[in-house]
Amino acid sequence: MRTAALLGFRLRQEVLEWSGAWWFLLTLVVQAVVAPLIGLFVWSAVYPDDPAIGRYYVAVVLVTLMTESFEQHTFSERIYNGMLSHELLRPQPVVIGVIGMNLAIRAWLTLLGAPIVLLTAIALRVGFDWWAVLRSVPYLLLAAVLVFLWTFLLSLTAFWTDRVHAVVGFGSQLVFLFGGTAAPIGLLPDGWRRVAEVLPFYGMNGLPAEIAARTGAGGPVGFQLAWVVVLMGAVTVLWRAGVRRYTAVGS
Repeated sequence: MRTAALLGFRLRQEVLEWSGAWWFLLTLVVQAVVAPLIGLFVWSAVYPDDPAIGRYYVAVVLVTLMTESFEQHTFSERIYNGMLSHELLRPQPVVIGVIGMNLAIRAWLTLLGAPIVLLTAIALRVGFDWWAVLRSVPYLLLAAVLVFLWTFLLSLTAFWTDRVHAVVGFGSQLVFLFGGTAAPIGLLPDGWRRVAEVLPFYGMNGLPAEIAARTGAGGPVGFQLAWVVVLMGAVTVLWRAGVRRYTAVGS
């Protein structure tokens, strides 16, 4: 209960703090929607008579807005400038602040990006089965957890390198290529499709979008849950090793 209360307090604090950063948040919205919209234009040209393509990519845009993570900026920079030392001295887990800021930014991105999603859906005359959208909610929540864990895991490399942005950028490209943004997983060659379906990136993007758009059969959430456990374990190991290194140099 104490952890939930701390998280709720930090979330409210971060939502208020970010409310004054309208223009910066709009740049983040544009950054988030560009890749899915490019995928939409490309594959709509390839399959002009398939309404499922438009429906899928509208869902991808919304999933992306609701799951974006920026810990390479919001967390790694604290390692570089020494502010993490203050966080470590607080009587609460450091991750509370990281999660609070993550949720606040996602809330603002979803709010500011909703008109883009709506206008795109209207322009393409896309309609959704609301039962399918409701069914996709558990997958979307787990996708949000996966994206956070993946980004946070890569951001922890800031304990060892000053090129964390390149590391996270590479990780983002993997999500783009194998997560269903560059192309729907079902349109990939068989070999690449089988690889993509077992990697965590599919569960971060394509899977919830497919279920919401009714372009895929979906499946049990066990696939995503398994990767949540794996990534959470990796984050825990890397965090402990990183903090030991950070404190060992006198920070």
